[in-house]
Amino acid sequence: MYSILLSVSFVFRGTCKTTFRGLNFLFLARPFDVGDRCEINGVQMTVEKMNILTTVFLRHDNLKIVYPNSVLSAMSIANYRRSPDMGDAIDFCIHESTSTEKVAKMEEMITSYVENKSEHWQSEPKMVVRDIVDLNRQRSLCVSHRMNFQDMGERWKRRALLVEEMMKIFKDLEIEYSMLPMEINVRNLPTLASNRFPSNWTVCAN
Repeated sequence: MYSILLSVSFVFRGTCKTTFRGLNFLFLARPFDVGDRCEINGVQMTVEKMNILTTVFLRHDNLKIVYPNSVLSAMSIANYRRSPDMGDAIDFCIHESTSTEKVAKMEEMITSYVENKSEHWQSEPKMVVRDIVDLNRQRSLCVSHRMNFQDMGERWKRRALLVEEMMKIFKDLEIEYSMLPMEINVRNLPTLASNRFPSNWTVCAN
């Protein structure tokens, strides 16, 4: 009987500990609410349901992920909804031969566009030179949204409009540019040595 009682008390002690940690996380810590966009272990998810012992998340592809609250209480959780206005950076390259006058005009036009979109962006965007690689100046346009990234679709929509405007400015000023992280060139593909099919290929015709 003593052994049985000891085993039962050990099992229930673990259950009580898990339940207590889950309740503490749910009612005291409460780092998120239903509908919040969170980032856990590098994965962005939306809180779908909060239970006493578990929390249900939805990933971007609607995959349901269930975490025990006792586990979440020991993890680092980023909450986009509770964050203040957030910043963004757009990386690009311009050729080293670009004149100082064109660079100054480019910065003026981009700043003007950002400040005229005051409903989307905060004023005074910053343009910084990060590096020079292969005669290209790597730059970053640092801007601040007038929103956090709870609505990620709206963030990418605003960012895309800004990138399109930047590309238009580069073309108007005849500035040679490329948008980072990489430029793909499909014009210089090697020519095929032969137009014959490999022997293990089967050609079917209707």
